[in-house]
Amino acid sequence: MTQPSSTEHQRPTFFAFWTAALAVAGSCGATAAWAQTTYPVTPQQRATAQQTAQAGVPLSELSPKAPDEYTVKPGDTLWAISRLYLLRPWRWPELWGMNINEIQDPHRIYPGQVLYLDKSGGRARLTTRRSVGGVDGGTIKLSPRTRFDSLAGMALPTLNPSLIEPFLSEPIVVDANTLDAAPRIVAGNDSRVLLSRGDRAYARGNAESPLVEKPGPVQHYRIFRSATPLKDPGTGEILGYEAQYLGKAQLQRGESTTIETTGDKDVITVVPASIDIIASREEMRAGDRLLPEPPRQLLSYAPRAPSTQVDGRIVSVYGNAVQYAAQNQVVAINKGTRDGVDNGHVLAILKNGETILDRTGARKETIKLPNERIGLLMVFRTFEKVSYALVLEINDTPRAGDFLVNP
Repeated sequence: MTQPSSTEHQRPTFFAFWTAALAVAGSCGATAAWAQTTYPVTPQQRATAQQTAQAGVPLSELSPKAPDEYTVKPGDTLWAISRLYLLRPWRWPELWGMNINEIQDPHRIYPGQVLYLDKSGGRARLTTRRSVGGVDGGTIKLSPRTRFDSLAGMALPTLNPSLIEPFLSEPIVVDANTLDAAPRIVAGNDSRVLLSRGDRAYARGNAESPLVEKPGPVQHYRIFRSATPLKDPGTGEILGYEAQYLGKAQLQRGESTTIETTGDKDVITVVPASIDIIASREEMRAGDRLLPEPPRQLLSYAPRAPSTQVDGRIVSVYGNAVQYAAQNQVVAINKGTRDGVDNGHVLAILKNGETILDRTGARKETIKLPNERIGLLMVFRTFEKVSYALVLEINDTPRAGDFLVNP
């Protein structure tokens, strides 16, 4: 086969590179891994991006620090890049739309890719091709080469996964009866009262759902303690019960019964299931409950403002006896799927102004200080009446009871 010579031609678009790379990945067995990390794009996001792609965005929407050229680095996130280019980073669909002709899917931006900012015509557009003399897509000289990379896990996440991944499976919001009906630890090996990683324990289900082995992979369970009610700060409604995550267990042997005949009577003895504690955040004890380990989720979120008006509040800060939230900390909010709240929704945090006694006038008077905007958070896990959100940015200290509004 004749080796092609160096030629001058247009730089291939990112989508063309992606198509070629996917073919290489298929031959290397990486297609399945890529398919598992394909993320959805909502019609609203796509419509917004298509509209922006035609016109770009006003220069007034750009951050003063927006670089003319930026190389995506390992460890970058879509949120961080959006903040780099836009004054309002939750308008991430616009950032994608600025380059929709070349980046066909907003979740396929990879380390090593170079982004160029075109500010011609009073509008801003982001492209993977350098503008030459005001005309997009200049002519450059390329030499043929072959590059092999694994595509699995290369796409940039919206947020640092380590910040929220534990909360995709650890905290859980349940109704009042879910934990009561779940299998329970009844004893530890060698009469141990407190259990931790490496210990053997024994557990039982109930008459309707015994803890038994099932065909297939080894069964894993998460271990929880009594659930704490999540109460709406405004209405007092119980939104759900937050179960306290303690650790993980692996089922070694299912529970069973034995029958022994004594005289003319059959004595039935219950033999509890054997479990091994394989991970522990806190020590466990008899009475703690087991729920099946959910399948691992690989999610990405498109940060965006809600399409409808949101008027919510912070219910609690996740963690034992934690009152105030720091940046990158998780909070529960009083809005869920029934209120139209979805993963990726960005909300502004308003500090609940204190009610004070004004002693400076002719007479004492009770007044309420104004609610001040102090940060942003993003929803990443929703339930019917409550959701978990990550505090993204703060200039004061959020706490339970603070208000949430559209950004």
